[in-house]
Amino acid sequence: MKKIILFAIIATLAFSCAKKVSSEKKGLKAPKTESKTETAVGADSDAHGCKASAGYTWSTLKKECIRIFDGTKLSHYDDGKNHTTASYVIFDGNKAELFLDTQKESIILERKSEGDSWVNGDWQLIPWKGYVLKKEGKIIYTGQ
Repeated sequence: MKKIILFAIIATLAFSCAKKVSSEKKGLKAPKTESKTETAVGADSDAHGCKASAGYTWSTLKKECIRIFDGTKLSHYDDGKNHTTASYVIFDGNKAELFLDTQKESIILERKSEGDSWVNGDWQLIPWKGYVLKKEGKIIYTGQ
């Protein structure tokens, strides 16, 4: 009985260690395998070195990577639609930088003196009961 068990173990080891014959040598084509591109976590730096996965965005106004959600949040003015995105504004002296969900680039606004509105073309940010952002005279965002 012991000889049979020993023979079975040796046979199993012999077959498991046998050299595998590749499908190319048999005249068969190897199956195609998809190559996966792996992206390292945190390897999403933009042109300025800001890591979006860590919540950083380039600020033209501050000339550095910032977390825009640390700024003032603006919400769409009640237009009857449900919005799941947020927009933000940061301030630096008499300038304000808008990060809007509808714009690819930020928008820089300026004001002439304390208490005035920040303006850039059709855009106007008014400090009234928080903030009101207008475009072409129409309220589109409000915030605290």
